[in-house]
Amino acid sequence: MKKIVSYRTAVMLVFTAIIAAFTVGVILFEQRQMKEERTNSLERLLECNANIVHEYIVENSIPLGEELRQLEEQLRYLNPELRLTIIDWQGQVLFDNLVDASEMENHLKRPEIQKTIGLGKGSHVRRSESTKVDYLYFAKKYEEGYFIRFAMPYNVKVQNFIHAHSSFIYYILIFFVLCMLMVYFFANRFSRSLKELRAFSLSVKQGAPVPSGFRFTDDEVGQVSADIVEHYTLLQENRRKLVSEREKLLQHFQYSEEGIAIFSDEREKIYANSYFLQFLNVILDKPTLEVEQLFREPFFSDLVAFLDRKDRGNAPYIQRIEKSGRQFLVRVIVFDDESFEIYLSDITRSEKTRQLKQEMTNNIAHELRTPVTSIRGYLETILDQSESQDDERVRHFLDRAYVQTIRLSELIQDIGMLTKIEEASDRFELESVPLKGLLEEVKTDLSAKLGETGASLNVVVADDVVIHGNRTLLYSIFRNLAENSIAYAGDNVEIVVRCYSESDDAYFIEFHDNGVGVDEKHLVRIFERFYRVSEGRTRVTGGSGLGLSIVKNAVLFHKGSIVAKNRAEGGLSFLITFPKK
Repeated sequence: MKKIVSYRTAVMLVFTAIIAAFTVGVILFEQRQMKEERTNSLERLLECNANIVHEYIVENSIPLGEELRQLEEQLRYLNPELRLTIIDWQGQVLFDNLVDASEMENHLKRPEIQKTIGLGKGSHVRRSESTKVDYLYFAKKYEEGYFIRFAMPYNVKVQNFIHAHSSFIYYILIFFVLCMLMVYFFANRFSRSLKELRAFSLSVKQGAPVPSGFRFTDDEVGQVSADIVEHYTLLQENRRKLVSEREKLLQHFQYSEEGIAIFSDEREKIYANSYFLQFLNVILDKPTLEVEQLFREPFFSDLVAFLDRKDRGNAPYIQRIEKSGRQFLVRVIVFDDESFEIYLSDITRSEKTRQLKQEMTNNIAHELRTPVTSIRGYLETILDQSESQDDERVRHFLDRAYVQTIRLSELIQDIGMLTKIEEASDRFELESVPLKGLLEEVKTDLSAKLGETGASLNVVVADDVVIHGNRTLLYSIFRNLAENSIAYAGDNVEIVVRCYSESDDAYFIEFHDNGVGVDEKHLVRIFERFYRVSEGRTRVTGGSGLGLSIVKNAVLFHKGSIVAKNRAEGGLSFLITFPKK
């Protein structure tokens, strides 16, 4: 097992290396600077002596050659350890106070002379070939045609002077120690917080509960650690709640009579209850235990095409499948992460019930249509022939019978309309319908009824509002709404139809009046078949009780929506949404 280095040890090692390198660098730099300064000090001293000798030669007009021996008298006033050498520009030694000049070789190649030729003066530390002594040489070039070179023995005394240790080293070492103490203090404190966080991490890893009295150090790291513990506690609590809710959801799925399956975005099964597999095997020709098999079956080709579409939006997918005398409803919901749920519902019983109700409705309408037509014809004949009779009472009853027959005829017509919308919606042809022209037609057709109650119908719709749908159903929507307002809103009402907004996908239409409105408790039921807000006023105004039900079904046929609400200013308002496509 790999040994883990503690944070404190790692920090101490890293900062020790950094501070030590910095300290050594500072000491080396300071020593180098000190050495250069002291060396330069000695060179200035030697240069001063060279200038003194030069001035002596010039003032005394000493010629170059044997006469230079006169300089020995001058040397008595200088440091006796110094060695003086005068060299001409060709490198020939003219004078040396320690060695016979005639025995000395050419000095033009000596390092200090080479520096002097280029810079006017130069220095060098080396061993003399003549005396076998280490010297610090300094040479300077003069315009009179010679070099004056002084040499100082590079002995222990000079070396100690140049390399003498300064008190700065001690200060920098003290600084190093203080830095290390500070690093140790802060690393130890920070490491303590990390140890506490590490202890918490180990307890979490081992599944042990977090002690209630768990405390961290009073610093920023401790605060961050405390926040982590708090968030972890909340996360664990939320995780427990999530597990509990998941169990409830799975139980709901398991005991649901609807087949439910959840798939990932890669169409891999995440969950499927027993009903889903049972219904799937009824639909498929060959039994299977893999629910993913449905994506390869022809029965679900439309579903697969829906899932493959990139422009499906958030709309759910619905499909009906008939197999083995049973009917199934397939619904798909796609989530934002491209995972999805498929619901399989056995709707055989509900479909049979619905079909029985529709057959009964059709039969009623069929059976009533012929006798009602006959009664209506007979009554019209009697009324036409009764104008010459004096029995007003007979005519009164005949009028009432005729009105009721008209009402019964309208009821049959409305039932037929509802049946056709629900059962034969494919028979309605679709076209582009300009809404303003349609509303003007409704207004013209209802002009007589509007005049009877003193009502007005105002159309506030632009010419470019065009709905793709069935003209007959759209006409039925607005005619039924208008007749409803004329019949129940009161006298002298103002009816307004307006397109109050539109988006890229839909038109938003408002139909409202300023009449008496409807009690709030009735608003949620006014679209139900045969639902009546007041039986009494229905007897007076007539009507089949199916008008608003036809309105809602016709709106749903156009994939729109409709809601009703009372207006704050008084009256009833219907908000209708029609998709543009």
